[in-house]
Amino acid sequence: MPREMAPDRESAQDERQEAGAPEDCGHPTPFSAASHGHKLDFLPDGAGRYAALLELIESAQHTLHLFYYMFQDDESGAGVLSALVASAERGVDVQLIVDRFGTDAGEAFFRPLRDVGGSFALFNPRWSRRYLIRNHQKMAIADGKTALVGGFNVSDHYFAPPEENGWCDLGVRVEGPVVEHLLGWYRQIADWIEDRHARYRTIRTMVREWDPGDSAVRMLVGGPTAVPSNWARQVKADLRKASRLDLVMAYFSPPLSFRRLIRRISKRGQARLVLAGKSDNTTTISAARALYGALLRDDCQIYEFRPSKLHMKVLVIDDAVYFGSANFDHRSIRLNLELMFRFEDAELASQMRALIDEMAEASEQVTYAVHCQRRGFFSYMRWLASLFLVSALDYTVTRRLNLRM
Repeated sequence: MPREMAPDRESAQDERQEAGAPEDCGHPTPFSAASHGHKLDFLPDGAGRYAALLELIESAQHTLHLFYYMFQDDESGAGVLSALVASAERGVDVQLIVDRFGTDAGEAFFRPLRDVGGSFALFNPRWSRRYLIRNHQKMAIADGKTALVGGFNVSDHYFAPPEENGWCDLGVRVEGPVVEHLLGWYRQIADWIEDRHARYRTIRTMVREWDPGDSAVRMLVGGPTAVPSNWARQVKADLRKASRLDLVMAYFSPPLSFRRLIRRISKRGQARLVLAGKSDNTTTISAARALYGALLRDDCQIYEFRPSKLHMKVLVIDDAVYFGSANFDHRSIRLNLELMFRFEDAELASQMRALIDEMAEASEQVTYAVHCQRRGFFSYMRWLASLFLVSALDYTVTRRLNLRM
């Protein structure tokens, strides 16, 4: 039986959060790693991600393939577009795809790239059943050998420092064999976009039939399949047998079956969740808080990240490290086109947990007592309404609603 709810009270810290006031804390520390023949550079710093993206573009000799959910007409977007134009002018084959739903910049903004021979395409450029599919993947690939992946988009918000209310996110520069698989997936998506008669079920088949293999390094994809995608199946399989989970997620509202697995891990070992304490979409924070009670009763550790808005997507399940574009929510697990990398490596898991340690230290721990203090009747009703909205609607829509927490 749920415990009795306390009177409806909002903490002063929550009020400061809604006002968007940044706190005095920098990004987590970047680090590099070598794993199974791959070189990995983890970039939690916004300026570092922006510099790495420009360097990737400027260093390309033959080809560039980019795919983003959001590419904005702002200073950062203009800088990246200018670098792409310059690469195309020196003979690099440049291909850029952006999601029409997530990108505010109009086609005129990207015209300079086409004018110099680059390729530009919109994912879902017209209303049809195809429009139901959301690309949430983010990737940039140079010469088929080096990639920059993660959760960040091309927008000032993803490269600004915490004191300017930028997102805390993660970019990962990857060199190694898995980049070839990434390029192969990109080409499948590009071919689907170019075929004006391609059907909704074609991309569902692509997701369903993607084979990540069974090696220690796997590239996983998610999407709107009738059966769980390989990303959802793999992470669920790891959770079933795990004794330790460390998770950092911008949006947390997973299906019940996943929440039960987290609770079981907490009972037999340790489960630590670092979730958003600030966001431009407060509806998603409220949705996560609707789920805290049962997790906390089973001794799950929950932290809300306070220094800045959180957009990172990382899981460490025993020795398996996941990073990429997918949140731990209904849309990313079952609907959106997502891209996640899984490296099974004890040393890498230890390094990633050190990064999560830094983030937890900069966060507010939400104990069961704190949760009950927040959870007045009207707050709880808002949380439940938010949980319904983020499960039923696209986040671009819920961002416009932004229900008070």
